[in-house]
Amino acid sequence: MKFLTVDDSSQVIGKPYQGRMLINGELCDAHNGATAERLSPAHDVVVGVYPDAGAADAERAVDAARAAFDEGTWPTMSGRDRAEILLKVAEGISARVEEMALIECLETGKPLSQARGEVSGCVDLWKYAAALARTLHGESYNNLGDSTLGVVLRQPVGVVSMITPWNFPIWILSQKLPFALAAGCTAVIKPSELTNGTTLMLGEILLGAGLPKGVVNIVTGMGPVVGQPLVGHRKVDMVSFTGSTRVGRLIAAEAGAALKKVSLELGGKNPQIIFPDCDWDAAVDAVVFGVYFNAGECCNSGSRILVHKDIAQRFSDAVIERARQVPVGDPLHPDVKVGAIISEVQLGGIQAAIDEARSAGATISLGGDRQPSERGMYLQPTIVTGVTPQMTLAREEVFGPVLAVLTFSTLDEAIALANDTCYGLSAAVWSKDIDVCLKAARKIDAGTVWVNTFLDGFPELPFGGFGDSGLGRELGLNAVEDYTEQKTIQLHMGERQNWWLPK
Repeated sequence: MKFLTVDDSSQVIGKPYQGRMLINGELCDAHNGATAERLSPAHDVVVGVYPDAGAADAERAVDAARAAFDEGTWPTMSGRDRAEILLKVAEGISARVEEMALIECLETGKPLSQARGEVSGCVDLWKYAAALARTLHGESYNNLGDSTLGVVLRQPVGVVSMITPWNFPIWILSQKLPFALAAGCTAVIKPSELTNGTTLMLGEILLGAGLPKGVVNIVTGMGPVVGQPLVGHRKVDMVSFTGSTRVGRLIAAEAGAALKKVSLELGGKNPQIIFPDCDWDAAVDAVVFGVYFNAGECCNSGSRILVHKDIAQRFSDAVIERARQVPVGDPLHPDVKVGAIISEVQLGGIQAAIDEARSAGATISLGGDRQPSERGMYLQPTIVTGVTPQMTLAREEVFGPVLAVLTFSTLDEAIALANDTCYGLSAAVWSKDIDVCLKAARKIDAGTVWVNTFLDGFPELPFGGFGDSGLGRELGLNAVEDYTEQKTIQLHMGERQNWWLPK
């Protein structure tokens, strides 16, 4: 298994990024002056220094967002004018792709080439949201009788708290923020304390684009200190969260107690179903890509494959051989495909899942151990065969570069195995028989089912899951509508008959 290094990464890393929060239109430090450093998980050096905010900072951010919504111009601004600012933000991101990609690479450990693709892809999300800002509309009903006209308005829901994870910091924020802004909402954002960089850079871009003060506020710090107040706050109208199912449940409970609107994008245990008549090379490549992209730290990771018994051994061998060739190493190296793991805690959890599978009788057919390196936290790309449906590795999210291989005999069995988990985020079906693909796609309980491809995506297509994978959808034509409330206005024309007088 290849492990690639860079001769002198210090010249590329440079000085740590000094980020500042955005509150009420100003870049600022924490009220108490506290800061926190971020060590690169690949290089063991400080790459970012950020405000370590407290409850007072969160309160200021919420107050600013509330005032901007209740007293400012953003909610009543025309769709055209909001769209123009969103397009300026897209231009600002495009101009800083390299800078943002580097800090994302350094903070997450993902390969620089993948970080570059993530940041540049965000440009399209902001452009798509700008288009929806101009097309958001209500309804009218002229079929209610001669004396009645019905009008249904869509109004922005209000102040939205957005809590984002560490695995795709700027991408996941861009699945939320531009659509909320397009609807006329204001926002308070809390990024993961592990990956503040690109979110704070976005704050600088928002200011440069002319966004009115208080419309977007960004606070950095620990979840219990800064994030929790943003969930139950009486001045917050909606909570949008992406992260673990465990934390999602807690957020849903607290937001539900206050009757707040919630959007939750949570975990996944996503199967790729491989039939004997698949496009062999494409399927093998998609399996390796699906599980090792972003080091498997991805809710959409193809972390389990269900392979027909007639080809199970041969297909597994092909995947193992392909996986052996995946370059692991310093994420700054241009050829690296699997970089560092985000933290020691995450690495320990992944290794514990592998050890449990081994104890349960599965076979570690590739990898399974920490990758030796002079610095940083790396795990060997791992493939586990002989996995049975009852094993934890077949049912629970690992969030690392670990593939579980299961087998099936019939289409119905494959569908049952695919659905035999609490998650329902995504799945894939590989067969040249379109009837097989469509039957599987209809019966698999997942928000997205790919047919003869994997991990493709477009802003036009909704994203979200069933069951423990979350509530609601992001992206798609309805993405802006999710940040609105409907209001019915019923107009009466002409004389109205008094109800108690005789006709």
